[in-house]
Amino acid sequence: MAAIRVIINGAKGRMGQEASKAVQAEEGLELVAMADFGDNLVQLIADKNAQVVVDFTTASVVYETAKTIIGAGVHPVIGTSGLLPEQVEELQKLSNAKSLGGLIAPNFAIGAVLMMKFAKDAVRYFPDVEIIELHHDRKADAPSGTAVKTMNMLAEAREKAPNPRTEKEILAGARGASDRGIHVHSVRLPGLVAHQEVIFGGLSETLTIRHDSIHRESFMPGVCLSCRKVMDLNELIYGLEHVL
Repeated sequence: MAAIRVIINGAKGRMGQEASKAVQAEEGLELVAMADFGDNLVQLIADKNAQVVVDFTTASVVYETAKTIIGAGVHPVIGTSGLLPEQVEELQKLSNAKSLGGLIAPNFAIGAVLMMKFAKDAVRYFPDVEIIELHHDRKADAPSGTAVKTMNMLAEAREKAPNPRTEKEILAGARGASDRGIHVHSVRLPGLVAHQEVIFGGLSETLTIRHDSIHRESFMPGVCLSCRKVMDLNELIYGLEHVL
């Protein structure tokens, strides 16, 4: 069977560099091009007869880039965070209209997917919950895509939200952002890679579910898996858990 022909877009970035190495080393995948800002992605797709484009660009361009990939008729694997819910929905419509399989993954780490799954299970018993996500100081968007997805999963799974509390922030933003009664706090510091903890509070007890990516190579098994799985899909899905 011929190898799947893959382009890495955003290949000069740290995630793009790691993904390029992973695809080159993975049996059954062929890295046919490494693209970045200023390159003509549509022309590159045509010239290299690409089948999959993995995108690790930036939040400011990912939506337009994803539309370009879908418009070119190749399978998108989107790892760039920062897409708004309505943008994800629009991309799904565009992809589904072409019966074109693709994946948007807030996080490619297998452990992060399990962290979200376990948190979703726990929130039925511990509805009081907050999220702390910690990333390197060059991450442009906050909260992270993983935190947003976790928040949505918790809100949907929680049978009943706790009663709202009367709070006064002495310093604006001290309680972080809040959506449907779930607070999320973003930390940006050098030395970090990608980390998230979901903290649940109950009667005289707490439960913390935490995932840590120590190196960007932790995302690469999920990236390579996604390149294979999208070939068999006919729609754009959101979340790595759907192809595990």
